[in-house]
Amino acid sequence: MSRPERNREGCTVYLLRHGDSRCDSIRRFIGRSDDPLNETGRAQAEWWCRQLSHIPFRHIYCSDLIRSRETARIIGRHIPAPLTVLSGLSEIDLGSWDGMPVSEVRRLFPQHYDSRGADLAGYRPDGGESFFDLSARVLPVFEEVVHHSKENLLMVGHAGVNRIILCHLLGMPLTNLFRLEQDYGCLNILEYKGDVGVVRRMNIPAEINTNFHACRKRKFPL
Repeated sequence: MSRPERNREGCTVYLLRHGDSRCDSIRRFIGRSDDPLNETGRAQAEWWCRQLSHIPFRHIYCSDLIRSRETARIIGRHIPAPLTVLSGLSEIDLGSWDGMPVSEVRRLFPQHYDSRGADLAGYRPDGGESFFDLSARVLPVFEEVVHHSKENLLMVGHAGVNRIILCHLLGMPLTNLFRLEQDYGCLNILEYKGDVGVVRRMNIPAEINTNFHACRKRKFPL
């Protein structure tokens, strides 16, 4: 059976990174560690809930990790659109490194740490994925969603997942993916016309440090 023709009307993808979920100030390798949002992360999601509530979304997607699901549910509280959890959008699996401080990995496994630096896209930690692996998992799921979508959709991803999607749209090699900032709770706006995707805006922050009452009344210029 031939694949149905792509929706030619196009769609706009509001691609977020989940809110902040750090439990301390230590720089760690975070992949499948399933931590909930912290207070800042919940505030970021609440901010986007207010800013995006006027947009008529057709569907909301998130990964199966709790920080993504929690962000999507907070933002979608006042959005009358179905929410679908897609495990294919889960963050990169960092295997035995997951949750470890970067400094500890560098101290305990210096050769492996250097190997990762020399082959950022292809290196695979013990029991984990490489960014090439992540790309092979994420892009088919993302393309399938876009293929069947029209109008507006909201997708709550992760730093690695979002960078894979952005590199794909921008034609960037995965070795350069960390040149793209994806802060906690940031928003990217992707516009599709048929087969062509354009990055309209990238890494828009949640402005949770502004006066709360003033922020509630203001709409972010999307």
